[in-house]
Amino acid sequence: MAAAPAQLFPEFIADTLGLPGVIGEVVAALIAAFVVGNIILAFTGVAGPWAKRKITAAFTDRVAVDRIGPFGLLIIPAAAVQLLAKELIIPENVDRPTWDIAPIVLPASALLGFAVIPMGHLGPVNLQLADPEVGLALVFAFASIASVSLVMAGYASNNKYSFLGGLRAVAQNLAYEIPLIVTAMSVVLFAGTLQTSGIAAAQSETLFTIGGFAVPAWYALVNPFAFALFMVANLAEIGRNPFDIPEAPTEIVGGYQTEYSSAYFVLFYLGEFVHIFLGGAILALTFLGGAAGPGPESISFIWFVVKVWAFFLFTQWCRAALPRVRIDQLIEIGWKGMLVLSFANLVLTAVIVGVIV
Repeated sequence: MAAAPAQLFPEFIADTLGLPGVIGEVVAALIAAFVVGNIILAFTGVAGPWAKRKITAAFTDRVAVDRIGPFGLLIIPAAAVQLLAKELIIPENVDRPTWDIAPIVLPASALLGFAVIPMGHLGPVNLQLADPEVGLALVFAFASIASVSLVMAGYASNNKYSFLGGLRAVAQNLAYEIPLIVTAMSVVLFAGTLQTSGIAAAQSETLFTIGGFAVPAWYALVNPFAFALFMVANLAEIGRNPFDIPEAPTEIVGGYQTEYSSAYFVLFYLGEFVHIFLGGAILALTFLGGAAGPGPESISFIWFVVKVWAFFLFTQWCRAALPRVRIDQLIEIGWKGMLVLSFANLVLTAVIVGVIV
């Protein structure tokens, strides 16, 4: 299913509500951003308190929340009230401005990344806020701001365990962000553009046909090696097991978030899950055809949601099944393994594209 060029979400709102001029464009953009932001926050609200517990319990043969409302769903508002009702404890000698800003930067950086992600159509609405020519580069730029938040929290907390968590975050993100971006560049070579809508549209062609079924030219099928590299680097970037080194509770208490409580802890917790969904959205965009799927284009948003939640399910399987690696092992894998393999993949892709073209 090809990703047809259509009105962006803010343009659709401006035309529907009849908002003229620059002021109208700004108002429409704010409304669109509010809607998309709340969709993502709704995902995280379900994923954090409820889905994570239920999925992990299923993997480990345990009973998860099932007493608080039907299927335990009321744990979502109950957990929110519980966390927000806790006292906000501010340790002595913290760097207060930095300590206050750090929890806001983490979820904000992930939400910004969704601004240029094509999330498909829901009826006549194209759920994409902006489509710049350097869209994929912007997504990675926004996502990388999360590292700054972790360093700020670790430094400002005046706690050695928090500081170690911040240092680990820097080391991990440097070791895996470069392979992540280099692997994504192989996708750009195939698509011939950095524009996110163009990358999704380039995967709408047919790779081959089996028994009358057209197999789409998703880059996960075209280059499964790059897909595997991207998946591993993506897990490290979002800090999920076995790469949750910056907050390893058995080693450094809670890492960068050790000194945070109440609403500030909620923001860190929220930011972590928003980044998981952003990682799933980037994976869907670059290797799984974006929002494309069987059926009419008007329901492509549903396929986008399915792909993003499938990635979330995979991260939860990793969390339940894979042991945490040591920090020195993690860094060695990144610099000596992932980096070399990602550049080898990029060179091989360039050769293949050059020969085909």
